[in-house]
Amino acid sequence: MKLDESTSPEYEVPDLMHGPRLRIDSIDSPGKMDSQDVISMLLSRRPESVSVEAPAKLNLFLELLEKRPDSFHELETVMTTVSLYDTLVFEKSASPEVTLEIVPSDASDIVTRQLVDFPLDERNLILKAANLLSQQYIPQCGVAIKLIKRIPMEAGLAGGSSDAAATLSALNLLWNLNLTRRELQEFAVELGSDVPFFLCEQPVAVCRGRGEKITPIAFPVDLHFVIAFPGSGLSTADVYQYCRISESPRSCDHLVRCLRRGNPADVGSELFNALQSSAETLNEDVVELRRTFDRLPVAGHSMTGSGTAWFGICSTGRQARSIASRMKQEFSCFTTYAKVSP
Repeated sequence: MKLDESTSPEYEVPDLMHGPRLRIDSIDSPGKMDSQDVISMLLSRRPESVSVEAPAKLNLFLELLEKRPDSFHELETVMTTVSLYDTLVFEKSASPEVTLEIVPSDASDIVTRQLVDFPLDERNLILKAANLLSQQYIPQCGVAIKLIKRIPMEAGLAGGSSDAAATLSALNLLWNLNLTRRELQEFAVELGSDVPFFLCEQPVAVCRGRGEKITPIAFPVDLHFVIAFPGSGLSTADVYQYCRISESPRSCDHLVRCLRRGNPADVGSELFNALQSSAETLNEDVVELRRTFDRLPVAGHSMTGSGTAWFGICSTGRQARSIASRMKQEFSCFTTYAKVSP
């Protein structure tokens, strides 16, 4: 693991959100996005702009079931959003164009260095999402998008997918498209496997298929995490290329029952990621993070997504903050505390 002096400060939602905060309606509900409850993606609307806090995610469970004819994998995963956010601001513009700008943030040096390779062309999921909507509905104005990036890239935290879902939701409001939750879902599926999850009514869900078949999970208590990212990333395609499908795949049922009971120790004992072995083969930093978390007093730990970020679940927020602080002192990787609330 390459060490440097950068760490990530404990993140709090910045004082950017003004006005009512909106939630994204249920995948199973065809209703318009007009609820005022806060779930995980936070939106604030003004007459000429929409601001969004787009959360990272963790995979508490990830199993591969089979290779699909379309070259994707059939999977079963349990995902949760967590309180590590990118901020996106969408402002109406006189120009018909969609523009994207990266603005300075309080992110760690590791994330800042990653922005050198941040794509600002058709590869970018924010622009892809905006173009999907603009081509279909021909809005009356363009939009200038500003992104404050805090979620590490190529880490398995799905910052790009979350930003894409945020774009669909924000432009639906800004352009007065009045799309239903189900219609937004159809666009999300086109953008990527993780994107539909971020439009879910609950912060924790079981996702199947490519990730588009979503069943929300109710849980009774806050869950607290320590998240670490070594600074080196992995290509999702490379990790999947090296993975092997088990002849006896695991089920997430035990984990779901533990989540519903709300015991962090039980949840920790059921964490699993079938991509871990492939990621460890491709990146030694993943191995070092696993060994580091083996020595920490966490209830359980695992890699998220296709890596390289690693996380541990803790019994209390106080314990998670303490461990995150200790890791920041001893290691120079990106480290942060994060939580999810019912």
